[in-house]
Amino acid sequence: MPQTKTPPPRGIAFLLAALGALGPFSIDTYLPSFIDIGSSLHATPLQVQQTLSAYLIPFAIMALWHGAISDALGRRRVLLVTLALFGLATLGCVFATRIEHLWVLRALQGMSAGAGIVISRAIVRDLFDGPAAHRLMAHITMMFALAPAIAPVIGGRLQSLFGWRSIFAFLVLMTAILWVACWRLLPETLPPARRQPLHPGYLARTYWRVLTSPAFLLACAGLAFNFGAFFIYIMSAPVFLIRHLGVSETGFLWLFGPAMAGLMSGSWLSGRLAGKFSLRQTIVCGYWVMASAALINIGLNLALPPMLPWSIAPIFIYTFGMSMAIPCLTLLALDPFPNQRGLAASCQMFLQAGFNGVVAGVIAPLLWDSTRILAFGMGIMMLIGGTSAWLHHRLTRRPAD
Repeated sequence: MPQTKTPPPRGIAFLLAALGALGPFSIDTYLPSFIDIGSSLHATPLQVQQTLSAYLIPFAIMALWHGAISDALGRRRVLLVTLALFGLATLGCVFATRIEHLWVLRALQGMSAGAGIVISRAIVRDLFDGPAAHRLMAHITMMFALAPAIAPVIGGRLQSLFGWRSIFAFLVLMTAILWVACWRLLPETLPPARRQPLHPGYLARTYWRVLTSPAFLLACAGLAFNFGAFFIYIMSAPVFLIRHLGVSETGFLWLFGPAMAGLMSGSWLSGRLAGKFSLRQTIVCGYWVMASAALINIGLNLALPPMLPWSIAPIFIYTFGMSMAIPCLTLLALDPFPNQRGLAASCQMFLQAGFNGVVAGVIAPLLWDSTRILAFGMGIMMLIGGTSAWLHHRLTRRPAD
């Protein structure tokens, strides 16, 4: 049942998915331009790689605050301000002349990009409960899956035609369109009567309650490690595709296409199961698929040299299972905090983004020299995520479960 007097507009799932996709677009679109950026700005490959960490670390830190601020000031207002800030930082990237400039501007992008992901999740729980929330979250995940698939393809085409600066110009245009869409179409879903204060004492107590909740931390660990098992391939994409598989800089669709197909089809199935399967039953199905994919990936890498399509096929299976579980685990993480959904969504995204930063800056570079090591990395992270989800179930199950 809707929890706000303002009816959700038509196309709310598409708009919320677009808001959530802005962050991934900021990462994936410019991956094909790493070599050109290094050449243009006289930077080493490591310095260019650090533009990812410069983005992800502020993204994680500010993600901790976007939800709390929206709990106090309203969802719509915070989204419009952060979109404007992101657009200005992206415009600065177009004119960067030193790698240090790009580090600073990418950090400013990271500080503002997380608002879309965090607040869109809070809006879902503002509007719906139960199977309706599961269904909408699954639809958002399904459309959100388009971002990591088409972003590097668009980036590769822009890179080959106009160079790396055109990619950031494209992001400026995309942000402007999204700002206008939010201004015209997105209602305020958090009435003033339900808003929470920004008082330091209240915030300290609430953050402590959320971040020390074992159930919350276990659900977040399941999400983080499940996604990390796939994210190592995203962060290793230039090496994995170009060096190991011999793909050109315009051929990133070899990785992102199957990943997109898996994410979209798994999210679609998750939405279809809403109201028929419980959240926990859907999660179990997702983990069986992920475990099968991880085992197949390890087996293929032990038996065969890196080649297309076999090095890519298990990623489709894995993302199918992952996207079945993601909407359910997200709802389980937010449900214990009905009056602080924005803050809880911020904490969840902070933990997710922080782990993504570790994957980008530490884990992926350690694994990408070998496709076999990448496969074992996927299996280990999936196992940790599955163990976390199982422990969450053990901790929160009711006697009737």
